Amino acid sequence: MRLSPVILTVVIAGLAYATPPEMAFSRLLPAAPALAAAMWPVLPTVLLGTVCLLLMIGLGLVFPDLGTWWTAAGIIAVTVAAAYGSHVRLQRERTLIQVRLVADAAQQVVLSPMPRRSGNVEIESLYLAAAAEARIGGDFYEVVDTPYGVRLLIGDVRGKGLPAVGAAAAIVNAFREAAYDEADMISVARRLDASSTRYNAAFPPEGPIERFATALLVEIPHSGGRIDILNCGHPPPLLLNRGELRVLEPASPSPLLSLADLIGDHYSVDRFDFAAGDLLLLYTDGIAEARARDGEFFPLAAWMRRQPRTPPRELLTTLHRDLLRYSRGRLDDDVAALAVRLREP
Repeated sequence: MRLSPVILTVVIAGLAYATPPEMAFSRLLPAAPALAAAMWPVLPTVLLGTVCLLLMIGLGLVFPDLGTWWTAAGIIAVTVAAAYGSHVRLQRERTLIQVRLVADAAQQVVLSPMPRRSGNVEIESLYLAAAAEARIGGDFYEVVDTPYGVRLLIGDVRGKGLPAVGAAAAIVNAFREAAYDEADMISVARRLDASSTRYNAAFPPEGPIERFATALLVEIPHSGGRIDILNCGHPPPLLLNRGELRVLEPASPSPLLSLADLIGDHYSVDRFDFAAGDLLLLYTDGIAEARARDGEFFPLAAWMRRQPRTPPRELLTTLHRDLLRYSRGRLDDDVAALAVRLREP
């Protein structure tokens, strides 16, 4: 691809020399520096324009009636414009690189490296941002090993891209502290709500719509055998047990983060069996709402039911592949997932 301007120059020059003058293939020579501006730096673009100009002068010596000077003027004008276009493109590429570096730094704050094993619990993570140029969005997750067990958090701030990063960071940082300090998950959820509310008060969202977040808190005791789940308006996790799939719906919904002051802070914790070998999938709505070309949603529950007994890493690798294939590589929302398996003690 990077040699295509040179190839184009050679092809046009060859056709111009090999065909009658009235066909005037030489008038296509300005296309070569124009193409070079899309992929080359300024100096090589100018050099190619100079080569095209010399070729045009040579053609004019061979074919005196070719209209050399008009085409030469066109080559000069296009080369100058191409050089400027190349300069602007390089400046924008440098800006994009800086944005990605900032996004990567923000990602390290919000999405810290995930421990693949905590005690007898295996954990793997998946993250895909809809704003690909930023590589981070409003979905978040975290895992901490506490005296009360392994605690997991996954959630989704309304919106996507960099504007949602600050709200996600506030929630994740609050969870990292509260998960160690609080003995029960209801207290942890209240801490997260308070942190989210304070952040929104200090940095109000643009527009009339409140910035809120869904969240799912999971606690796996070190002794195993069960899991406790507190669901703040988040999609329910899926539990695969010996080929049977369970959707872990909450018996009573808990308020979304930042909305407890409006609808009350009545939180509830649900308890489910979690045996060795069971596979738990936590996910954000970007997965369940991924669409095919015909508008159909990704059939996550049916997909999960078809999966064999597999390690968490392989499950998420397969999910990543099938999700991109189903949506043809176009995601309308950020995607995050945690796969958790309890190993034999």
